[in-house]
Amino acid sequence: MIETLPSGSLRVRIKAGIDPVTKKEHHLTEVVSALPDGRSDWDQAEKVRTKLLNQLDERRAPKTRATLNQLLDKHFELLKVEPKTMEGYESVTRNHIRPLLGDQPLSKIDGNILDSFYAVLRTCRAHCGGRKFVEHRKQGEHQCTKKCRPHECKGLGVGSLRKIQAVLSGAGKRAKRWGWVGVNPFELTESLPGAQSNPQPPSVEQAARIATEAWRDLDWGMLVWLAFITGARRGELCALAWDRLDFSSRVLTIRSSIAQSGAKTWEKETKTHQQRRISLDERTVALLRSYREHCAERAGLKAMPAAARIFSLKPDGSTWLKPDSVSQRYARMCARLGWDMNIHQLRHYSATELIAAGTDIRTVAGRLGHGGGGTTTLRVYSAWVAEADDRASGTLAGRLPDLPVALSAEGKLAPVTPVAAPEDESPYKGIAKDLQGAIVSGVLAPGQQLPTVADLAKRYAVSFGTAQRAIAQLRVAGLVSVSRGKRAVVVDPAAAAEPAKVVGLDDRRRR
Repeated sequence: MIETLPSGSLRVRIKAGIDPVTKKEHHLTEVVSALPDGRSDWDQAEKVRTKLLNQLDERRAPKTRATLNQLLDKHFELLKVEPKTMEGYESVTRNHIRPLLGDQPLSKIDGNILDSFYAVLRTCRAHCGGRKFVEHRKQGEHQCTKKCRPHECKGLGVGSLRKIQAVLSGAGKRAKRWGWVGVNPFELTESLPGAQSNPQPPSVEQAARIATEAWRDLDWGMLVWLAFITGARRGELCALAWDRLDFSSRVLTIRSSIAQSGAKTWEKETKTHQQRRISLDERTVALLRSYREHCAERAGLKAMPAAARIFSLKPDGSTWLKPDSVSQRYARMCARLGWDMNIHQLRHYSATELIAAGTDIRTVAGRLGHGGGGTTTLRVYSAWVAEADDRASGTLAGRLPDLPVALSAEGKLAPVTPVAAPEDESPYKGIAKDLQGAIVSGVLAPGQQLPTVADLAKRYAVSFGTAQRAIAQLRVAGLVSVSRGKRAVVVDPAAAAEPAKVVGLDDRRRR
């Protein structure tokens, strides 16, 4: 139906069924403005009528006059997420979505409105619109202090914007599924830039000071130590119980996590909804065994109950620690040491040290509980992966034979004439002889580390590969043990061979 308005404009009105929210008859309407001379534009009105009918036929037309507020009310009634996640969604909805978009009919929300909405949020989280006012420390009458200060515009961070997009996208999908709208209007939103990962683990020196400071309190020291070793999240540490630690196999199982919202805490699944098993070293297992005995003695028990929490304020381990309390205590400890740090950085430390030691990414991801088979680990710790890869390239180059060419001062390749030398005078054999003598004479005792490959190369003025070859000779002779990422360690000298055997290893290989 096309109606003529007093102004000469035409209103096109199409029946679109029953409004699922109000249960009243719903119409699609659009007004066609009059021509400059005041006449009605019937041709344009017919085009609009055809367009609306096509939208109705293709099920792209909105079927309700419901507002975004009405949609959000029903959306949150049905939404099933973790309480902590729900709290975040409700916060951004109450503070940003409802004040700016809540009264908008769903049929009117388009790309222009959404772009304007996000522009306001990026400019000022208080939606000030450029007006000046004072931000008071509390509502109602009060005596202003330094905390009451003039408002300064500060936009929302990417994390908050992502929550807003999640709420609107989820609500829009429901509206489309319910038939309230033909298309999800929130699919028109521009995607946000990817989050920039910037892990900042403590250095080795800082880690040593943190561990030393933490061990002033036995309970706190054990928790911080386990955070270093396992890389577990704070909630996972709080949830640990003694029955999740197998002392015989040296395996710790992460089954759950403690979540917190305000003063309320509860036990839930891990972040990835999966259990994981983490192997522990012998020293950590010994510490935990002694700590369990200490806990039992303090509680006046012969042994700690299997279900008792490893870390608890109650002697019998009947309660868990609050994650926020753990974070606050760690931050205060680091502040005393002069650093601004958080406990999650211990997780970064564990990951980066594993990567630096040459552990493969899938193993690191498994210990940390990252999903995606290592994708998350690569994205977050890519800088350290690149460092390990760069180190690997140097190691490989050092194992290759010396080149018959060298770089000149001008940066050009120039041939090098090899100097003939008797086979027995090979530099690496001389280095191996010196080190073997130091081992047999006791100068280098069992368990002591050899100098680094770089130090040997510098001391004997040889290449990195030559120094590595000397250590390889000692390893084959049974004088030292070598582990990936670590310096060679002297073994029992009783197993040492005669000097000739070290020097003659290559001779036996040729025969």
